[in-house]
Amino acid sequence: MRLSDLTGEGGACGSGGLEIAGLAADSRKVRPGCLFAATSDDVARRDAFIADAARRGAVAVLAAPDARAAARGAGLPLVAVREPRRRYAHIAARFHAAQPRTVVAVTGTNGKTSVAVFARQIWRALGHRAASLGTLGLDAGDAAAAGAGACGPQLTTPDAGDLHRLLAELARAGVDRLALEASSHGLAQHRLDGVRLSAAAFTTFGRDHLDYHGTEEAYFAAKARLFAELLPSGATAVLNRGAARFEELLDICRGRGRRTVTCGAGGDIRLADRDGPTLLFDVFGARYSAPTSLVGGFQIGNLLCALALVTACGADPARAAEATAAVEAAPGRMQRVAVRDGAEIYVDYAHTPDALRAALAALRPRVRGGLAVVFGCGGDRDRGKRPQMGAAAARLADRIVITDDNPRSEDAAAIRAEARAGCPSAEEIGDREDAIATAIDGLKPGDVLLIAGKGHETGQIVGDTTLPFDDAAVARRIVGEAAS
Repeated sequence: MRLSDLTGEGGACGSGGLEIAGLAADSRKVRPGCLFAATSDDVARRDAFIADAARRGAVAVLAAPDARAAARGAGLPLVAVREPRRRYAHIAARFHAAQPRTVVAVTGTNGKTSVAVFARQIWRALGHRAASLGTLGLDAGDAAAAGAGACGPQLTTPDAGDLHRLLAELARAGVDRLALEASSHGLAQHRLDGVRLSAAAFTTFGRDHLDYHGTEEAYFAAKARLFAELLPSGATAVLNRGAARFEELLDICRGRGRRTVTCGAGGDIRLADRDGPTLLFDVFGARYSAPTSLVGGFQIGNLLCALALVTACGADPARAAEATAAVEAAPGRMQRVAVRDGAEIYVDYAHTPDALRAALAALRPRVRGGLAVVFGCGGDRDRGKRPQMGAAAARLADRIVITDDNPRSEDAAAIRAEARAGCPSAEEIGDREDAIATAIDGLKPGDVLLIAGKGHETGQIVGDTTLPFDDAAVARRIVGEAAS
């Protein structure tokens, strides 16, 4: 494709006739004939990446105007734009072009993964070839996508070039429905720009990622971009009525001509009642029922959000409500992984104060003895939430074991101390496997244990090394060894 066709500029820096064979925003992925997008905010690093891209065969560079000298030095024509990330996303959308017919995006502090996975499961139960993409990677069923490996679970929302390439591959493979997670980082960095959205959902809002965004207002503004800028006029916004900042988002959506559907208590789609394993839904005033294996009110809230997304995209409400019976919990999301002598053991990804509170509250009705929790806090992340997570555990759990999560480059003992400030009476065991084993050894019939923070993850990041570690597998092995 010609450079001028991608940029929409006839002159395209005087090199509009250049044929572009591929796109890359990482110089290590540049192949001969590529347009390289230099998006780093660090000027020195950006200029070094431009030189590296040229050595690898790039034929043009997209960057801010102040990259002219670097581009000239590398012998590359420069497409100078004020917002390289935004323009790169739209160029990627033009280059790859094809997308599944229906794409929905889910944002929020907690619940993104579950809502995306639930929507995919409902669509499949309705007979669609559906996929989900996010923290757990890509699940496209039997619709193999050649580039899926490039969009694995490292980024909740992939780089714009990788994302648009994957969208095209999914469309060619016959996928007609896609639910993807929209992280605050991805939204702030324009990774979803150019995606043709049919609907978008907002789950919850609480403290998270302030290490990146700086303030809660900046964090909210990143989330709100999905509805204020990316969701087309006339498309549907699904909003959780119980979420913080709900009214603000509702005003944003109405002011920009978005159709709104609310879910949760008092919403257009809400839980009317629960009779054991059977849920009673009110969907736009009609009553439906379906069995569920999901645990916890917040998981039912995620299910309602997914149901709202599916119906917003044209599914018959009765059939969609019936299809919720096929929904199973996403890996590492309120997942029961073992039972020992009548005590249940759950793994959940809860790594924010709100998520930990919700997970513990969801398990309390299952407790006939005591409620125990093992949790830690990640290093090189928002330190302010650590004592808040400790306080949440102190209020809602009967026994607390603080351990290491992903300490990364920080001192693990210092992280534990900051979390323990919120729950001074907690046990502290740095080794995560020892902490889990100690908590399991203390279980009695009727107890419930929550292992929180890492969920689906299969590694623990210590320094620059990722060590194999899977909470669910560790718990099952400990229970199995105790039973043998």
